Amino acid sequence: MSTMSQTSAPSEPTTFKVLPIMIALLLSGFIGMFSETALNIALNDLMQILHITTATAQWLTTAFLLTLGILVPVSGLLLQTFTTRQLFVASLLFSIAGCLVAALAPTFSVLLIARILQAVGTALLLPLMFNTILIIFPAEKRGAAMGIIGLVIMFAPAVGPTIAGLVLQNLSWHWIFWISLPFLVLSLIFGILFMQNVSKITKPKIDILSILLSSIGFGGVVFGFSKSGEGGEGWTSPVVLLPVIIGLIALILFSMRQLKMKQPMLNLRVFKYPMFVIGVVMIFLCMMTILSTMLILPLFLQKGLALSALTAGLVLLPGGIINGLLSPIMGSLFDKFGPKWLVIPGLAIVVAVLFFLSGITTTSAIVLIIVLHCCLMIGISMIMMPAQTNGLNQLPLELYPDGTAIMSTLQQVAGAIGTAIAVSILSKGMESYLSQSSMPESVNEMANAMVFGSQHSFFFAMIVSVIGLFLAFFIRRVHVKKGAAQAPMH
Repeated sequence: MSTMSQTSAPSEPTTFKVLPIMIALLLSGFIGMFSETALNIALNDLMQILHITTATAQWLTTAFLLTLGILVPVSGLLLQTFTTRQLFVASLLFSIAGCLVAALAPTFSVLLIARILQAVGTALLLPLMFNTILIIFPAEKRGAAMGIIGLVIMFAPAVGPTIAGLVLQNLSWHWIFWISLPFLVLSLIFGILFMQNVSKITKPKIDILSILLSSIGFGGVVFGFSKSGEGGEGWTSPVVLLPVIIGLIALILFSMRQLKMKQPMLNLRVFKYPMFVIGVVMIFLCMMTILSTMLILPLFLQKGLALSALTAGLVLLPGGIINGLLSPIMGSLFDKFGPKWLVIPGLAIVVAVLFFLSGITTTSAIVLIIVLHCCLMIGISMIMMPAQTNGLNQLPLELYPDGTAIMSTLQQVAGAIGTAIAVSILSKGMESYLSQSSMPESVNEMANAMVFGSQHSFFFAMIVSVIGLFLAFFIRRVHVKKGAAQAPMH
């Protein structure tokens, strides 16, 4: 497979070997997503083995999101400063180092360092992956290409909990990382042999103040919301409010600075393109819904229905597989029909599923949960890639790195906010239920409290989805002229 592009630098060849590039990106992306969700299912075991509390264990997720929140905004600058090969190799080296350190980790502190190393690798890889696809594929084929990426990104989290459950039954948690390591090494070798430099290097001036404001801004917001989700901190706690307020002030100053600079670190002029704005908002709301639901549902299965980690993973497996398999199909349908006829029905399905999930009880059949989860994943596959691809299609070539950086950053921020609010609602719901119970220590009452809290969390996710459904009616297809940069739509 190869394709011609008018988007590379004039001095470089315009023929890209698409298949080898895609294999290198997909293999590394799959393992990155797999190790993240696989570790989540092992948190209960880690708390017992490493003798840590739930709040401490939460830092394995918080540190990961915090690192992404700080580094991903800088990726637009990195994409214009270093070659595709350099960034890909650096990403894989960080991921391999993180995986190896985690596999050997004797203590929680070492495991936390490993997670940060893995997050650096992921922060470099995600924007690189989307930016590369925008360049090597013509606009009329991007939907299908994004769909293939979606297959990998969604299939890995789907099989992660199931494989982790099998590993934990027979081996130690270290083997979650030992299994991933050879695939990352293979991906690195494949990338070194076949990865091409596809992006144009402009070497923009590095503005230290912009990097500092961005790091404090996105880092503060992610940290504050993550702390609120740990359960021990309330929304009015200074530990939560102070980082969020400081983060928001820093982001306002960062935005003002970027708009005044001739060569901004992150070009906020992408927000002049209305379909990009709608795409960003849709992805933000969708990520809040997905990550909050995918955090609460396993907890409900294990603590509400008393299922084992392996059984919970198996319950969630069919939906994840369906989502992965549908992503390329939805990408092809997007190329033919545009986003509206996928996004609106997709959100309608998500709203309906979350409405039913907000009414689940301890007597709900496992088959019902599987069916609802499968329907949820079908709806999500109809929303994510079409909304994202349509938004990025409207941007001119020179704004691709900024567009992918902004979308990737806001996905991480949305994930932190969504999970934090969901966990906070879950905790408050459980506390409210148990405070009125005559036997709050009994197993049955604890399960009922988990169900009560989960119902409220799913209702919150439904409200977010309803807002998304309203906005979906404003989405319009971006028609891309072959080889031409886009002009703003009015």
